[in-house]
Amino acid sequence: MTVTGAAPTLVSGQLDEIAAGVRRLVANNASYMTGPGTNTYIVGRERFAVIDPGPAAEPHVQRILQETGGRIAAVLVTHTHRDHSPAAQAIAAATGAEVLGRTAPDDGRQDLAFTATRMMNDGDALTVDDLTLRAVHTPGHASNHLCFVLEGTGLIFTGDHLMQGSTVVIAPPDGNMGQYLRSLQRLQNEPVTRIAPGHGLTIEDAQSEIEHIIAHRLKREAKVVERLAEMGKANLDALVARVYDDVDSRLHPLAKSSLLAHLLKLEEDGRVRSDSDAQWQVIQPGQ
Repeated sequence: MTVTGAAPTLVSGQLDEIAAGVRRLVANNASYMTGPGTNTYIVGRERFAVIDPGPAAEPHVQRILQETGGRIAAVLVTHTHRDHSPAAQAIAAATGAEVLGRTAPDDGRQDLAFTATRMMNDGDALTVDDLTLRAVHTPGHASNHLCFVLEGTGLIFTGDHLMQGSTVVIAPPDGNMGQYLRSLQRLQNEPVTRIAPGHGLTIEDAQSEIEHIIAHRLKREAKVVERLAEMGKANLDALVARVYDDVDSRLHPLAKSSLLAHLLKLEEDGRVRSDSDAQWQVIQPGQ
Protein backbone atom coordinates (compact mmCIF):
# COMPACT_ATOMS: atom_id res chain seq x y z
CA MET A 1 0.00 0.00 0.00
CA THR A 2 1.06 3.53 -0.68
CA VAL A 3 0.22 7.00 0.45
CA THR A 4 0.03 9.43 -2.45
CA GLY A 5 -0.20 13.17 -2.10
CA ALA A 6 -0.66 13.85 -5.80
CA ALA A 7 -4.07 14.33 -7.35
CA PRO A 8 -5.06 11.33 -9.50
CA THR A 9 -4.01 11.76 -13.11
CA LEU A 10 -5.43 8.42 -14.26
CA VAL A 11 -8.93 6.99 -13.86
CA SER A 12 -10.25 3.51 -13.16
CA GLY A 13 -10.47 1.41 -16.28
CA GLN A 14 -8.09 3.60 -18.29
CA LEU A 15 -5.99 1.63 -20.77
CA ASP A 16 -2.84 3.08 -22.36
CA GLU A 17 0.08 1.71 -24.35
CA ILE A 18 3.22 2.87 -22.56
CA ALA A 19 5.80 1.03 -24.68
CA ALA A 20 5.88 -1.39 -27.60
CA GLY A 21 4.02 -4.48 -26.42
CA VAL A 22 3.19 -2.97 -23.00
CA ARG A 23 -0.21 -1.67 -21.88
CA ARG A 24 -1.24 -0.19 -18.52
CA LEU A 25 -4.75 -0.90 -17.20
CA VAL A 26 -5.86 0.98 -14.07
CA ALA A 27 -7.82 -1.12 -11.56
CA ASN A 28 -11.02 0.22 -10.04
CA ASN A 29 -9.63 0.67 -6.51
CA ALA A 30 -8.84 4.37 -6.32
CA SER A 31 -8.28 5.70 -2.79
CA TYR A 32 -5.91 7.92 -0.82
CA MET A 33 -3.81 4.79 -0.27
CA THR A 34 -3.73 3.69 -3.92
CA GLY A 35 -4.00 6.98 -5.81
CA PRO A 36 -5.94 6.50 -9.06
CA GLY A 37 -5.82 2.71 -8.58
CA THR A 38 -3.41 -0.17 -8.98
CA ASN A 39 -1.65 -0.34 -12.34
CA THR A 40 -1.96 -3.72 -14.03
CA TYR A 41 0.50 -4.16 -16.88
CA ILE A 42 -0.19 -6.37 -19.89
CA VAL A 43 3.03 -7.39 -21.64
CA GLY A 44 3.09 -9.20 -24.98
CA ARG A 45 1.54 -9.29 -28.43
CA GLU A 46 0.14 -12.79 -29.03
CA ARG A 47 0.74 -14.40 -25.64
CA PHE A 48 0.78 -12.23 -22.55
CA ALA A 49 2.26 -11.75 -19.12
CA VAL A 50 0.16 -9.79 -16.63
CA ILE A 51 2.06 -7.87 -13.94
CA ASP A 52 0.20 -7.04 -10.71
CA PRO A 53 -3.36 -8.17 -11.53
CA GLY A 54 -4.67 -6.08 -8.63
CA PRO A 55 -7.63 -6.72 -6.34
CA ALA A 56 -10.04 -9.58 -6.98
CA ALA A 57 -12.67 -7.27 -8.46
CA GLU A 58 -14.75 -9.02 -11.13
CA PRO A 59 -14.94 -6.07 -13.58
CA HIS A 60 -11.15 -5.67 -13.50
CA VAL A 61 -10.52 -9.40 -13.93
CA GLN A 62 -12.94 -9.54 -16.86
CA ARG A 63 -11.28 -6.54 -18.48
CA ILE A 64 -7.87 -8.24 -18.25
CA LEU A 65 -9.29 -11.39 -19.84
CA GLN A 66 -10.98 -9.32 -22.55
CA GLU A 67 -7.85 -7.34 -23.42
CA THR A 68 -5.73 -10.49 -23.67
CA GLY A 69 -8.31 -12.79 -25.21
CA GLY A 70 -7.48 -15.08 -22.29
CA ARG A 71 -4.08 -15.84 -23.84
CA ILE A 72 -2.17 -15.29 -20.62
CA ALA A 73 0.98 -17.34 -20.14
CA ALA A 74 1.89 -15.96 -16.72
CA VAL A 75 0.76 -13.66 -13.94
CA LEU A 76 3.65 -11.91 -12.18
CA VAL A 77 3.23 -10.29 -8.78
CA THR A 78 5.62 -7.63 -7.46
CA HIS A 79 4.46 -8.25 -3.87
CA THR A 80 1.47 -9.56 -1.97
CA HIS A 81 -0.15 -6.45 -0.52
CA ARG A 82 -3.88 -6.76 -1.06
CA ASP A 83 -4.10 -4.11 -3.78
CA HIS A 84 -1.63 -5.98 -6.02
CA SER A 85 -2.00 -9.77 -5.95
CA PRO A 86 -5.51 -11.12 -5.14
CA ALA A 87 -6.77 -11.27 -8.76
CA ALA A 88 -3.95 -13.68 -9.67
CA GLN A 89 -5.98 -16.66 -8.49
CA ALA A 90 -9.02 -15.83 -10.64
CA ILE A 91 -6.93 -15.18 -13.75
CA ALA A 92 -4.99 -18.41 -13.32
CA ALA A 93 -8.22 -20.35 -12.85
CA ALA A 94 -9.71 -18.84 -16.02
CA THR A 95 -6.65 -19.24 -18.25
CA GLY A 96 -4.32 -21.84 -16.77
CA ALA A 97 -1.64 -19.17 -16.46
CA GLU A 98 1.45 -19.78 -14.37
CA VAL A 99 1.58 -17.56 -11.25
CA LEU A 100 5.01 -16.13 -10.41
CA GLY A 101 5.98 -14.31 -7.23
CA ARG A 102 7.22 -14.86 -3.71
CA THR A 103 5.54 -16.24 -0.60
CA ALA A 104 3.50 -13.77 1.42
CA PRO A 105 4.89 -12.94 4.88
CA ASP A 106 2.28 -13.05 7.63
CA ASP A 107 2.31 -9.52 9.03
CA GLY A 108 -1.40 -8.73 8.86
CA ARG A 109 -1.13 -6.71 5.65
CA GLN A 110 -0.67 -9.47 3.09
CA ASP A 111 -2.75 -11.52 0.68
CA LEU A 112 -2.17 -14.83 2.43
CA ALA A 113 -4.29 -16.66 -0.16
CA PHE A 114 -1.63 -15.93 -2.78
CA THR A 115 0.05 -19.09 -4.04
CA ALA A 116 2.81 -19.03 -6.64
CA THR A 117 3.03 -21.98 -8.99
CA ARG A 118 6.69 -21.02 -9.38
CA MET A 119 8.80 -19.01 -6.96
CA MET A 120 10.39 -16.01 -8.65
CA ASN A 121 13.94 -15.49 -7.39
CA ASP A 122 16.38 -12.69 -8.06
CA GLY A 123 17.62 -12.94 -11.64
CA ASP A 124 14.90 -15.31 -12.85
CA ALA A 125 13.47 -14.45 -16.25
CA LEU A 126 10.29 -15.03 -18.25
CA THR A 127 9.88 -14.56 -21.99
CA VAL A 128 6.57 -13.94 -23.79
CA ASP A 129 6.71 -13.46 -27.54
CA ASP A 130 10.04 -11.62 -27.94
CA LEU A 131 9.84 -9.76 -24.62
CA THR A 132 11.88 -10.89 -21.61
CA LEU A 133 11.15 -9.86 -18.01
CA ARG A 134 13.89 -10.27 -15.41
CA ALA A 135 13.17 -10.27 -11.68
CA VAL A 136 15.13 -8.06 -9.29
CA HIS A 137 14.51 -8.75 -5.60
CA THR A 138 13.96 -5.36 -3.95
CA PRO A 139 13.00 -5.84 -0.29
CA GLY A 140 12.12 -2.78 1.77
CA HIS A 141 8.48 -1.85 1.20
CA ALA A 142 7.80 -5.58 1.55
CA SER A 143 10.27 -8.38 2.17
CA ASN A 144 9.00 -10.32 -0.85
CA HIS A 145 9.02 -7.34 -3.24
CA LEU A 146 10.22 -7.83 -6.81
CA CYS A 147 10.77 -5.37 -9.63
CA PHE A 148 10.76 -6.57 -13.23
CA VAL A 149 13.16 -5.26 -15.88
CA LEU A 150 11.94 -5.48 -19.47
CA GLU A 151 15.26 -6.42 -21.03
CA GLY A 152 16.66 -4.23 -23.76
CA THR A 153 14.11 -1.43 -23.33
CA GLY A 154 15.20 0.49 -20.23
CA LEU A 155 11.74 -0.03 -18.71
CA ILE A 156 11.32 -1.35 -15.18
CA PHE A 157 8.07 -2.29 -13.44
CA THR A 158 8.52 -1.21 -9.83
CA GLY A 159 5.30 -2.12 -8.02
CA ASP A 160 5.37 -0.12 -4.78
CA HIS A 161 9.15 0.26 -4.69
CA LEU A 162 8.96 3.53 -6.64
CA MET A 163 5.96 5.47 -7.86
CA GLN A 164 4.84 8.70 -9.40
CA GLY A 165 3.98 11.65 -7.17
CA SER A 166 4.44 9.92 -3.83
CA THR A 167 6.70 8.14 -1.39
CA VAL A 168 5.89 4.67 -0.15
CA VAL A 169 5.13 3.68 3.41
CA ILE A 170 7.76 1.43 4.99
CA ALA A 171 5.88 -0.44 7.70
CA PRO A 172 7.82 -2.71 10.11
CA PRO A 173 8.11 -5.51 10.89
CA ASP A 174 8.00 -6.64 7.26
CA GLY A 175 9.00 -3.25 5.88
CA ASN A 176 12.63 -2.36 6.46
CA MET A 177 14.20 1.05 5.77
CA GLY A 178 17.78 -0.19 5.52
CA GLN A 179 16.77 -2.83 2.97
CA TYR A 180 14.70 -0.26 1.10
CA LEU A 181 17.64 2.10 0.68
CA ARG A 182 19.95 -0.72 -0.37
CA SER A 183 17.38 -1.90 -2.93
CA LEU A 184 17.15 1.63 -4.35
CA GLN A 185 20.94 1.82 -4.58
CA ARG A 186 20.99 -1.50 -6.40
CA LEU A 187 18.66 -0.14 -9.09
CA GLN A 188 21.20 2.59 -9.77
CA ASN A 189 23.35 -0.17 -11.27
CA GLU A 190 20.56 -1.57 -13.44
CA PRO A 191 20.19 -0.49 -17.12
CA VAL A 192 16.86 1.24 -16.52
CA THR A 193 15.72 4.60 -17.84
CA ARG A 194 11.91 4.56 -17.38
CA ILE A 195 9.75 3.48 -14.44
CA ALA A 196 6.34 1.83 -14.77
CA PRO A 197 5.09 2.14 -11.18
CA GLY A 198 2.36 0.30 -9.32
CA HIS A 199 0.36 3.53 -9.00
CA GLY A 200 0.41 6.65 -11.15
CA LEU A 201 1.96 7.62 -14.45
CA THR A 202 5.18 6.40 -16.02
CA ILE A 203 8.29 8.18 -14.70
CA GLU A 204 10.43 9.18 -17.65
CA ASP A 205 13.82 9.63 -15.92
CA ALA A 206 14.37 6.55 -13.78
CA GLN A 207 17.84 7.32 -12.48
CA SER A 208 16.97 10.88 -11.50
CA GLU A 209 13.91 9.61 -9.59
CA ILE A 210 15.93 6.92 -7.80
CA GLU A 211 18.53 9.49 -6.78
CA HIS A 212 15.78 11.86 -5.61
CA ILE A 213 14.08 9.22 -3.43
CA ILE A 214 17.37 8.14 -1.82
CA ALA A 215 18.17 11.79 -1.03
CA HIS A 216 14.65 12.34 0.33
CA ARG A 217 14.88 9.33 2.65
CA LEU A 218 18.33 10.31 3.93
CA LYS A 219 17.13 13.88 4.50
CA ARG A 220 14.19 12.54 6.52
CA GLU A 221 16.57 10.32 8.48
CA ALA A 222 18.75 13.32 9.33
CA LYS A 223 15.63 15.18 10.48
CA VAL A 224 14.71 12.28 12.78
CA VAL A 225 18.11 12.54 14.48
CA GLU A 226 17.96 16.34 14.66
CA ARG A 227 14.46 16.51 16.16
CA LEU A 228 15.10 13.65 18.56
CA ALA A 229 18.29 15.34 19.80
CA GLU A 230 16.30 18.53 20.42
CA MET A 231 13.62 16.66 22.38
CA GLY A 232 16.00 14.54 24.44
CA LYS A 233 13.59 11.61 24.63
CA ALA A 234 10.36 11.03 22.72
CA ASN A 235 7.88 8.35 21.81
CA LEU A 236 6.50 7.87 18.30
CA ASP A 237 3.41 9.99 18.87
CA ALA A 238 5.41 13.00 20.00
CA LEU A 239 8.18 12.57 17.45
CA VAL A 240 6.00 12.12 14.36
CA ALA A 241 4.54 15.62 14.71
CA ARG A 242 8.03 17.13 14.74
CA VAL A 243 9.61 14.99 12.02
CA TYR A 244 6.61 15.11 9.66
CA ASP A 245 5.61 18.73 10.27
CA ASP A 246 5.71 19.20 6.49
CA VAL A 247 3.04 16.51 5.95
CA ASP A 248 -0.73 16.81 6.42
CA SER A 249 -1.40 15.83 10.05
CA ARG A 250 -4.17 13.50 8.88
CA LEU A 251 -1.42 11.30 7.44
CA HIS A 252 0.62 11.19 10.66
CA PRO A 253 -0.85 7.84 11.77
CA LEU A 254 0.54 6.34 8.55
CA ALA A 255 3.77 8.32 8.79
CA LYS A 256 4.41 6.67 12.17
CA SER A 257 5.17 3.41 10.34
CA SER A 258 7.89 5.00 8.24
CA LEU A 259 9.17 6.90 11.29
CA LEU A 260 9.52 3.63 13.16
CA ALA A 261 11.35 2.16 10.14
CA HIS A 262 13.79 5.09 10.22
CA LEU A 263 14.34 4.64 13.96
CA LEU A 264 14.96 0.91 13.64
CA LYS A 265 17.52 1.56 10.89
CA LEU A 266 19.20 4.20 13.06
CA GLU A 267 19.20 1.73 15.95
CA GLU A 268 20.92 -0.86 13.73
CA ASP A 269 23.43 1.85 12.80
CA GLY A 270 24.11 2.50 16.51
CA ARG A 271 22.82 6.08 16.42
CA VAL A 272 19.63 5.85 18.53
CA ARG A 273 18.16 3.57 21.17
CA SER A 274 14.84 2.99 22.90
CA ASP A 275 14.03 2.15 26.51
CA SER A 276 11.43 -0.11 28.09
CA ASP A 277 8.84 2.69 27.88
CA ALA A 278 9.31 2.96 24.08
CA GLN A 279 11.05 6.31 24.47
CA TRP A 280 13.71 6.94 21.85
CA GLN A 281 16.87 9.00 22.22
CA VAL A 282 20.02 9.80 20.29
CA ILE A 283 23.17 7.98 21.41
CA GLN A 284 25.76 10.62 22.19
CA PRO A 285 29.48 10.00 21.58
CA GLY A 286 30.94 8.06 24.47
CA GLN A 287 27.61 6.64 25.65
